[in-house]
Amino acid sequence: MSIPPSFLQELLARTDVVEVIGRHVALRKSGANYLGLCPFHQEKTPSFTVSPSKQFYHCFGCGAHGNAIDFLMAHTGATFREAVHDLAAQLGLTVPQDERSPQERAREAALRRAQQSLTELMAQAARAYRAQLKASPRAIDYLKSRGLTGEIAKTYGLGYAPAQWRFLSTVFADYSDARLVECGLVIEGDGEQGRRHDRFRDRIMFPIRNVKGDVIGFGGRVLDGGEPKYLNSPETPLFHKGEELYGLYEARSAIRQAGCALVVEGYMDVVALAQLGLGHAVATLGTACTPQHVRKLLRFTDDVVFAFDGDAAGRRAAQRALSAALPWASDTRRFRFLFLPPEHDPDSFIRAHGAQAMTAALAEATPLSRFVLEVAAQGCDLATAEGRARATAQARPLWQALPEGALKRQLLHELADLAGLDVRELQQLWDDAQPTARGSGPAGRSSLPPGAGRAATAAWTPAPTAPRATAPGAQASPLPPSGPRTAQAQRAARGWLNRNDRIARLVLTTPQAWEWLTADDHALLAQQPPPHGPLFAWLEAQWLEHGAQPWAVLREGLRGQPFEALALALYDSAWALARPAEDAPELSELRHELRELLRRLRIEHLKAQETEWLARSQHDPTALQHYRRVQAERLALQEKGETV
Repeated sequence: MSIPPSFLQELLARTDVVEVIGRHVALRKSGANYLGLCPFHQEKTPSFTVSPSKQFYHCFGCGAHGNAIDFLMAHTGATFREAVHDLAAQLGLTVPQDERSPQERAREAALRRAQQSLTELMAQAARAYRAQLKASPRAIDYLKSRGLTGEIAKTYGLGYAPAQWRFLSTVFADYSDARLVECGLVIEGDGEQGRRHDRFRDRIMFPIRNVKGDVIGFGGRVLDGGEPKYLNSPETPLFHKGEELYGLYEARSAIRQAGCALVVEGYMDVVALAQLGLGHAVATLGTACTPQHVRKLLRFTDDVVFAFDGDAAGRRAAQRALSAALPWASDTRRFRFLFLPPEHDPDSFIRAHGAQAMTAALAEATPLSRFVLEVAAQGCDLATAEGRARATAQARPLWQALPEGALKRQLLHELADLAGLDVRELQQLWDDAQPTARGSGPAGRSSLPPGAGRAATAAWTPAPTAPRATAPGAQASPLPPSGPRTAQAQRAARGWLNRNDRIARLVLTTPQAWEWLTADDHALLAQQPPPHGPLFAWLEAQWLEHGAQPWAVLREGLRGQPFEALALALYDSAWALARPAEDAPELSELRHELRELLRRLRIEHLKAQETEWLARSQHDPTALQHYRRVQAERLALQEKGETV
């Protein structure tokens, strides 16, 4: 459940931002404010100021700013809820349990206790593995042969699991404890005797920590040539490998100092890079890079480099990372891809050529925009019309996965050059393909190119309830019969969809979606600039008078309306991203998507209000009070996003 905005206001009012930040940054008095070196970028002359009167910080060097909660989230990597609980504990306040029954509170308390007990078991095992490493000359010699020192092994908490089937029985008093299986340390035997045994044996142990520093899992590497080379903890209540990154806890400060994060594939890559001065590396945990991985990294930096082997497997991994990064590639973020020689991984490359060569290679990494062009052209002979046509089809889902902005528009021009087409011709080509994306091909299959990747089309929309009626033999036209498109309608038909476009498209193609909105949602949507605001107001009036209506009915009512062209273009654009019937989403998925879009829309609305109140604070003594109220509401909405 969310934290009430009223409590956030009280918490921020009682918090001394100077005291909170002073625990992490050396501050000195400078007039009415405090001054220090910014913890978010490297600087020699202090430009980081903290205002006790306004209760927020601002760096004139990198632009970082916010309140005490924002600082804890940015500096420590804490989630919104963790930062709030931390501040509340310091002030002796109890975070209210909003709208939860006693039974729900009891269940959550029991879950927290259970997770805490598992965390304690993992910490105990990590200590035992570290002690075994010190007592194992063979394991120490192996690490030395890989160029690692005792200092770096200590930093990353490396250990050793002895070659014993039941070593942990000497660590834990009750080896039959079910929690040892639950946290992945022990495996239940499946033989006749059913004897349990340790999961990790005769392996170098790499503890996996969350951003708070708690051990939540392990990765074990064989010392010799056994298989599997790496063995990871299974999915547990503590550990979800699709969300966690090895080395992120240790790399937090280095990521901020370097200004970027380096994503590699192996534990040894991370440790070897850190050994030679590149401590800003993290690794995925035996799985492809996911959007959750990218989202977690973006809490620490807006610049991410993916480093992969130069072989075919590395290229495939890079394409999966591209699919994960595309939805996050806004105009203020940078994603790059480094491909090492086929005979090297990051560990072997830096040991063979040194840190300077690795740094130089990182500086030459391929930008996301160029990699999109390479993936689009993969397997295509661009010297032929057929090859260019295939490249155009492969590029379309990649381009559509990008968020709206300058990057997406500039990339459209480069894709048009790749295809040998004018930008308008490429847009028209993709526009014309939209009505036939579903249902017109063999067996109703999607027209998206084979191998384009379902993950690249993350922002899909459900298929319309019913197609627009046309005369026999005629092609469905996205243009309204009443006249030419508006600029917004042209943009929508070409796939340049902003948040209002996506909300409107969803409610137009899902009749019951309007019933999922609250009165506040209706008011917010009606306040949007034309033509979206009038369209939302009209849809609300239709819903209030007639209830949920299918598209055929709405289409008739739209005739002659000033927003008719926009509505038709948005409805037609739904065909381009429609999925086959067997892959159609559940209503719960659509409802979640709509709620998330509205949450982000309201956050932007509240940010605009914050800016307005700050501007008025120079001459209005009550403006700061309004600013904090709006800010608390905005933070509460952002916290909901943390728990999705």
